[in-house]
Amino acid sequence: METPYIDLHCHPSMKPFGKSFSVSPTRRNSPDPSKPNSLWYYDPPSLTDKLLNYVGGLTKFSQANASALTYGNVHIVCPSLYPLEKWFVHNNLGTGSVSDVLNDFALGIGKERINFIQQITDYYADLTDEYNFYRQLHNTVINGKYRYVLVKNYTEIEYWQSLNDGITTICFLLTIEGMHVLNTGLETDPNQEEVLAHAAALKQWEFKPFFVTFAHHFWNHLCGHAKSLSGLVADATDQSKGINTGFTDLGWKVLETLLDNTNNKRILIDIKHMSALARSEYIHYLKTNNIKVPLIMSHAAANGLRSMNEPVVDILETGYKLLQEDINFYDDEILYLAQSDGIMGLQLDERRIASAATLHDTPHSLFRNKIMHYRSALLWNQVQHIAELLNTHGLFAWNNIAIGSDFDGIIDPLNAFWTEEEIPFLADYLERHAYNYMQGRGKTVLQTYNQLSPHEIITRIFSDNALRFIKTYFI
Repeated sequence: METPYIDLHCHPSMKPFGKSFSVSPTRRNSPDPSKPNSLWYYDPPSLTDKLLNYVGGLTKFSQANASALTYGNVHIVCPSLYPLEKWFVHNNLGTGSVSDVLNDFALGIGKERINFIQQITDYYADLTDEYNFYRQLHNTVINGKYRYVLVKNYTEIEYWQSLNDGITTICFLLTIEGMHVLNTGLETDPNQEEVLAHAAALKQWEFKPFFVTFAHHFWNHLCGHAKSLSGLVADATDQSKGINTGFTDLGWKVLETLLDNTNNKRILIDIKHMSALARSEYIHYLKTNNIKVPLIMSHAAANGLRSMNEPVVDILETGYKLLQEDINFYDDEILYLAQSDGIMGLQLDERRIASAATLHDTPHSLFRNKIMHYRSALLWNQVQHIAELLNTHGLFAWNNIAIGSDFDGIIDPLNAFWTEEEIPFLADYLERHAYNYMQGRGKTVLQTYNQLSPHEIITRIFSDNALRFIKTYFI
């Protein structure tokens, strides 16, 4: 079969599930694509939306709805279930009506959903509601032409993608972002038995999560998180509790539960959002116990620095162009990822993939083709850095990079590449950068075995690498 584009991390349900709290009955996924509480609700950015994003970094439009995925030929997707953490909306703005309006303006999930999250006492119940939201339209044909299906393994993906019945099909491999979903990270200490029971329950779901992002934006009583918020959101929230700490005793127990492979029920771990210390502890744990699982960075970026203990730049051509913060990944972590047969989904948030100086120096234009060229170069810097890093250490450079957009995850996308619908354009423009690189610097710095054609490089990044990873580990 011809491989469609693959996105390892996005949030198709964030906005429609939120909007479903404003209608009766609540939490219903409408089969009518014209309804905001439908996963198929198509809401491309208007000119005003683009200006708001350009000026204030606010993303008011839907980026990863199923319709946009279909139009962008992104037909294998890892949607992330994410019960919004209470501390996003129970913040310095308060919890009154003015606060609700401002939070909704930033998040676009509806005031009723915000009120619900402000009062939440059970993240796990909210997780199962979002899970059921996806299940409601599983294998439901929309407008006689489209459907999404939840899949359990690679064999099912192969079946649906090769089915020739005239229906365009998106395969959803469910994942989870943030183990606060086990009902941790609230005002009181969690109940250990309840948390471990929830972790075990995930492994019994009909559509078991492929992987879980262990940490997220706020303290979850399991492991420390990295600083991840900036701008107005950072001003309104407080990430300080538990930040930059390591694993707790409960965190290790949850980790062991998820990684246990009894009856082939292992759930893999995504290390995005973990503190640098927690990441180091996790990698040490895998090595010490000789646990052969791939490292996953589902929506990630390199920070250009050698390691947590040696924060220096080794690859001068690219290292200083990247955001040198520990929400992004050090060179030694990326090397271990490649050695573990892992996968790194590059996210499409301008604030993450490039330094402030690089963004400032990026040329501007009124012409769409030039904007696309300049902004896609920001992503190419990431690709080039990772490729040269692996090449320098005698590794194959092009086997472990993919796309994990984080669309609809409250991100500031690359200008002109607003939604999943523009993924084909991003692939085309990135191939131009690959061509220029392979005609120039790539000829001199890359080993012969790493000198692939530009088309093969981009096909690997947008399709083949993720598909190989899924085929190997989604079983």
